Amino acid sequence: MKNIFKIFLSSIAALMILFSTAQSDSIRIGTEGAYPPWNAKDESGKLIGFEVELANFLCIYMEADCTIVEQDWDGMIPGLIMRKYDAIMAGMSITDERMKTINFSQGYADEVASLAVMKGSSLEGMETPKAINLSIGGSDVKAALKTLTTALAGKTIGVQTATIHQNFLESGDVGKINVRTYKTQDEVNLDLAAGRIDAALAAAVAFTDYAEKSGKDVVLVGPTFSGGAFGNGVGVGIRKGDNSSAQGKKDAKLLKDFNKAINTARKNGKISELAIKWFGFDASM
Repeated sequence: MKNIFKIFLSSIAALMILFSTAQSDSIRIGTEGAYPPWNAKDESGKLIGFEVELANFLCIYMEADCTIVEQDWDGMIPGLIMRKYDAIMAGMSITDERMKTINFSQGYADEVASLAVMKGSSLEGMETPKAINLSIGGSDVKAALKTLTTALAGKTIGVQTATIHQNFLESGDVGKINVRTYKTQDEVNLDLAAGRIDAALAAAVAFTDYAEKSGKDVVLVGPTFSGGAFGNGVGVGIRKGDNSSAQGKKDAKLLKDFNKAINTARKNGKISELAIKWFGFDASM
């Protein structure tokens, strides 16, 4: 009887080791599920979107078992640091400020920001360049920012909290304006459509996706923004890793694995294919 009991305990221990190994070898990827078309949920609650599909292909290329974890945007980086998941794929732009806290893979998609208003807004008449890159600067950028400063004076602009868009509006580059923050992009869109804010700032595709699905007369105005506070494309966020610990080595390896998988997805055209499917154009980098 004792031998049987010992065999039973040994079997349980072996299963626990196997389960622990499987857990440690799996990759958990955090996403918001509320920033379409980057990431969202369908009517059944299933996670969908450009990054959800891309994550699945990257995991195939890495030959990894992956789970996609839903996380509110304002807790995205803290959740990574606290090891709720191992990576972030949530429309997160690569910025110098964020890189002080976490690492990023190479960019897999380009994201440009834009102001949006409802059709008929006085802001529709702004004359600016079609696009400005804050990293390059120059006379066109200065002129565009001056035009925006004048046009947005006294206006209330909505943004999702803890985003590059909020940081830009509060930087002073377009003067002192009333910035209203929201927990999700959906809330921004709803208040814009209801006329509770004068304009909103987010990824251009977030507005075009909302306009298409809701039928609301949302119009993009002014230039598209990139560079500077808006970062250099969207990448996978990873904890900072080093060789001082086993976990640090694992995080550093994960970064290399994602970069290799992104290279594969770029070369075989998968990123372009998914971008065209979800954005309507090739946003691959």
